[in-house]
Amino acid sequence: MKFNSVFDVIGPVMIGPSSSHTAGASRIGAIARSVFSEQPAQVEIHLYGSFAKTYKGHGTDVALIGGLLGFLPDDPRMKESPKLAEEWGMHIQFIEETEEAPHPNTVKLVLKNGMKQMTLVGASIGGGKVEIIRLNEFELEFTGTAPALLVLHEDKFGIIASVTKIIADYEVNIGAMKVSRKVKGDDALMVIEVDQQVDESLTLEIAKVNGIFQVASIVL
Repeated sequence: MKFNSVFDVIGPVMIGPSSSHTAGASRIGAIARSVFSEQPAQVEIHLYGSFAKTYKGHGTDVALIGGLLGFLPDDPRMKESPKLAEEWGMHIQFIEETEEAPHPNTVKLVLKNGMKQMTLVGASIGGGKVEIIRLNEFELEFTGTAPALLVLHEDKFGIIASVTKIIADYEVNIGAMKVSRKVKGDDALMVIEVDQQVDESLTLEIAKVNGIFQVASIVL
């Protein structure tokens, strides 16, 4: 097996016994929180494979809640995240699934706030690294290793060009980009990885483009 760095072996700085079950889990929760763009009132956490079998003993439940609260893996408040979530008005339900998932450390998060709802599926792939597999109806291959913009938009001519022009105007370099759509002419999703954290003014300007429904910035 080949490792890119020593951190692939020992994992990141974190609170918890396992980089896969704690640091990776908290990262998935944090990404879901960023995309949802606000604290959810209700969260359903569907656990698969190893996550479903060992989440209590390995602290995966605590880590996922901490990520949903916006805590970093080494935040000293992480251990108190279930209590804090309750105090902050976040109702959480854990559901142990028996069906097989593509990766043994897989979780599906369903975030709700009134009529607003979002589903995100992610896997913790080791060393604190994650892969986001699905966002609502869209299949993804997003690792969260670089800052990114997620842009939900109408599938029509000119929108991609308008978004990339705005990013270029802010002198932000695009490292990778993928566009997915459900049906031609329906909704589409841009996942744009960039080389630096982006200002809120950039996301606000993209949101003004005709045909764009939502813009979310994922920070590291």
